[in-house]
Amino acid sequence: MHQRTTPPTGSASPTGRRRLARKALIAAASALGVATALMTPVRAGAAPAPAAPAAATPLAANGQLSVCGRELCNASGQPVALNGMSTHGTQWYAQCVTGGSLDALAKDWRADVLRVSTYVQEDGYETDPAGFTARAQKFVDAAHARGMYAVIDWHMLDPGDPNANLSRAKTFFTAMAKKYKNHPGVLYEIANEPSGVSWSAVKSYAEKIIPVIRAEDPDAVVLVGTRAWSSFGVSEGANESEVVNNPVRASNIMYTFHFYAASHRDEYLKTLDRASDKLPVFVTEFGTQDYAGEGANDFTMSQRYLDLMKRKKISWTNWNYSDDHRSGAVFKTGTCDGSTWTGTGVLKEAGVWIRERIRQ
Repeated sequence: MHQRTTPPTGSASPTGRRRLARKALIAAASALGVATALMTPVRAGAAPAPAAPAAATPLAANGQLSVCGRELCNASGQPVALNGMSTHGTQWYAQCVTGGSLDALAKDWRADVLRVSTYVQEDGYETDPAGFTARAQKFVDAAHARGMYAVIDWHMLDPGDPNANLSRAKTFFTAMAKKYKNHPGVLYEIANEPSGVSWSAVKSYAEKIIPVIRAEDPDAVVLVGTRAWSSFGVSEGANESEVVNNPVRASNIMYTFHFYAASHRDEYLKTLDRASDKLPVFVTEFGTQDYAGEGANDFTMSQRYLDLMKRKKISWTNWNYSDDHRSGAVFKTGTCDGSTWTGTGVLKEAGVWIRERIRQ
């Protein structure tokens, strides 16, 4: 968010082996539906009923993603747009990321992707690097088990210069890339919302972190935050031209853009439109409320953004999949203490609205 979030109350080459391993993981995901059908009992003397074809999960259907031109493409080279949700900070809302809640996200909401947000400060990663790395991996694995992609979000906020956490970021992304180097279902988001620093500083950081990831995982898409809270600089008086004219020196990357519809009006919408004409863009965070993720929802402005993103095949994840008291959390307060996750009865107004659009 555009504001500090306060707590709640064999002989093959290494690259060839990685690709074979990724294909095996995709095949296993595809086979899961077939195996389930094969294990369905048949009554004695009855003709077997034809098994209904299992719908392929987003991960099984699309496989390894890559950037082709200005779009995100699947393993067949076809443009795809992922739609899904972002967790809140897992130091506060791990109880909202459960088997039941992720089943609901994958099956009831029909989401393609889960963004796993690991805060760096604010009682996050810096307090227990090993513990928060393991927690992120647990949630990434859970998304994969349900056929969803996972965005691994390094959720830096304050300090706004990503270079301030460079050493920590190298350690975190080395661990994550080592674990997922053979898996097609990850995207690495290396800096959530840089602020108060120049684009050249953000670019310099990206050009230090991307090689760390590529050393372990040469194939996955990397998502690069833009300055001024990932607004392409608009929130600090700039625009996308600074990125267009001085792009990160790396391939298979996309740039991130964040917006909160009640605060970020036509100037931001036009920036997203212009930027996505020239750069590959992934909207890794947005809300229907103000920049703090609270207040009244502006669904009319939000729909204008969604219409643009649909038309241009821009992927997105909405903030956030928790029961925080703010209006931007999709679940009603107290939901994460229970066991009911499906349907609209447990959702706030924003949750009902975004669930419907993910399901479309």
